[in-house]
Amino acid sequence: MRRNEKGFTYPLTLVMLLLFLLVFSFKVEQLLTERKLVHETAVILQEEYYFHTSVKKIEIALQSADAVPVQGMFSYQYGEVTYQAAVPIKSLQSILFTLRMKSGETVVARGFFDTNLKRLIKWVELN
Repeated sequence: MRRNEKGFTYPLTLVMLLLFLLVFSFKVEQLLTERKLVHETAVILQEEYYFHTSVKKIEIALQSADAVPVQGMFSYQYGEVTYQAAVPIKSLQSILFTLRMKSGETVVARGFFDTNLKRLIKWVELN
């Protein structure tokens, strides 16, 4: 038997290992990115839900009492929404909403309510 030291198995094995590691690292990065995106989407949807629920509660208060309390707070499982109502100008009332999540996020938004229609007519997120 003749000794062949040129060999082709070692380079082939090395290339296959490098290809596997490259594909594996891409897949791990994709998985981590998707997990981060899912978490951020869940937080955003939860924030929107808390704001929507708070606006509905304010609309109910506006329909029943023709005026919104100057300030108040709504507590939820993972955060709380505080609001401050400005003095109505004609039929338009501005209310500042501040959402503080237990995870640390703070979102501020302003809602404009028509006191004649007794509903939200404009919504602006400030940050």
